[in-house]
This record gives sequence, C-alpha cells and structure tokens, in this order.
Amino acid sequence: MRRSEIWRIRCAEASVSVYESRSEPELWELTFFFFVASIVAGTINALAGGGGLITFPLLMLVVAPVTADATSAVALLSAYPTAVWRARDELTGVVGRWWLWLLLIPSLLGGLVGALLLSRTGDRSFVEFVPWLVGLATLIILLRPILLRRTEGDSKTPNFAAALWPIVMAIIFMIALYGGYFGAGIGILMIGAVSFISAGDIRYVVTLKNLLSGCLRGLAVMVFIIQGNVDWKYGAPMALGGLIGGYLGGLVSHRVNRSIVRLIVIAIGFAVAAYYFWKLYSPPVMRIGGE
Repeated sequence: MRRSEIWRIRCAEASVSVYESRSEPELWELTFFFFVASIVAGTINALAGGGGLITFPLLMLVVAPVTADATSAVALLSAYPTAVWRARDELTGVVGRWWLWLLLIPSLLGGLVGALLLSRTGDRSFVEFVPWLVGLATLIILLRPILLRRTEGDSKTPNFAAALWPIVMAIIFMIALYGGYFGAGIGILMIGAVSFISAGDIRYVVTLKNLLSGCLRGLAVMVFIIQGNVDWKYGAPMALGGLIGGYLGGLVSHRVNRSIVRLIVIAIGFAVAAYYFWKLYSPPVMRIGGE
C-alpha cells in the first residue's frame, strides 16, 4: 500500500475521532470559523480559482477525505451564481447569443461525464498534471496581450473561423471533464481557455469563467449529493459563506481596474500552481484536493 493511501486512511480515522470528541459549543465555534473561511474561499474562487485550498484542508480536520472533498465542492459552488449576478453587466449582449450555447453545452456535458467517471473509478492519480496545467494556463493569461496581438477592448464576440468551433467545443469539453472529475485549478484553466475565445476585457473573461465553471461544477456537485457524500452540518453554513464570498468576488472583478483584476488572477494562478508543486514534490502530508 502506498504512503498516500495509508495517510488517507489515517486522516479518515483521525477526523472521525476528532469529530466525536468535540462538544456542542466547540462545534458551533468550528462551524462559524468554517463559515468565515468559506467567504474568503468564495471570493478567491469568484476572482480566479483555488478557494478549495482553504476549505478542503480545514474540512479534512473533521471529516473523512471523500466527505471533505464533496462538502468543499458544495461550499464553493454557491460562489459562482452570486459572482455572475453581481457582475452581470459584463455579460450584456452575450446571454442568449448562439455561441454562448456552444460553450455551455460542452461545459455541462464535460462536468457530468467527469463526475460520473470519478464516482465509478475514484482514481485521481493524474494529480501530477495539476500544477503544470495551472501554471501553463496562468502563463497564457500573463502573455494574453502579446499572444492576441491586440489590446483588450469591448468586443465580446469570438473572432475566429466557424470551422474552428468544433475544436473550441472539444477543448471546453475536456476542461469541463477535468473540472467534473477533479476540479483543482479549474477556474484558472477556464480563464486561460476563454482568453483565446474572446478578446474582451479581463473582467468579462472572469465573469464568463464563473458562468461556465458554475454550470460544470453544478452537475458534479449534484452527483456528490446523490451519493450522500456531503456533510450538511458544515456544508450548509459554508455554502452560505460561499454565496457571500462570490458576491464580494464579483464586486471586485466588476469595479476594480481591469489591470488590477488581471494581476490578481495571475497572482492566484501562480500561487495555486506553486502550492500543488509543493504538495507533489515535498514529503506527503495530506491528500490533494479542492478546486
């Protein structure tokens, strides 16, 4: 048995014993702390992604790894709708357009297929690719103005040949499949993809990312709920915190100067990549998870 598998079993046993030993006042204090943490995580997720680096390790202290993963997903899912609603002006003229459906459909299908695959296999051995994917996507965001050879403007309509749409849909489907199956860094990956699809303002790109990521993660979370993996004692208050955090993240991405938003996204992206590099190439301490 590998060291990581042994650690998962020990974490699960420890979390159960810790949970059973807590008094009711301590549980209330812990729940409130998780609620506040989910506000911070929801804000980070609404801006770029990586909020699971906060919620997942905290939940691992009190519940088993599978339950921590599912509960963290529920908490962070709630951040997407409020983030989109707060920055809805960025999607003016986009909602209802035919090309938006060409992005939503593969997002939904990919998220569902990824979640079903995870429920059947439970294998996340390709976690080694996470820091490389997130780092590459962040690098794309960093070099976006150079790669597109134009300044970000108000244009939100994709400007490429119709023959390329099948390729675009396939890329979105693969990213969504990854998001439904694993989810780590999905926000950064989606921003990197959308950056090439549309030359619009980075604030618009972030809002569109929240719409697509919310759809694909929503179906994945639905699978977790049906399987009964969510601990609602923590999931419910953390989902409320995620709602608040998503609104705050949408507020920042909508009102703050686009250059600052872009720098925030890049900083979060490289931080997430660095975290996973550290988790992979340092002595194993805790199973990797989160969004």
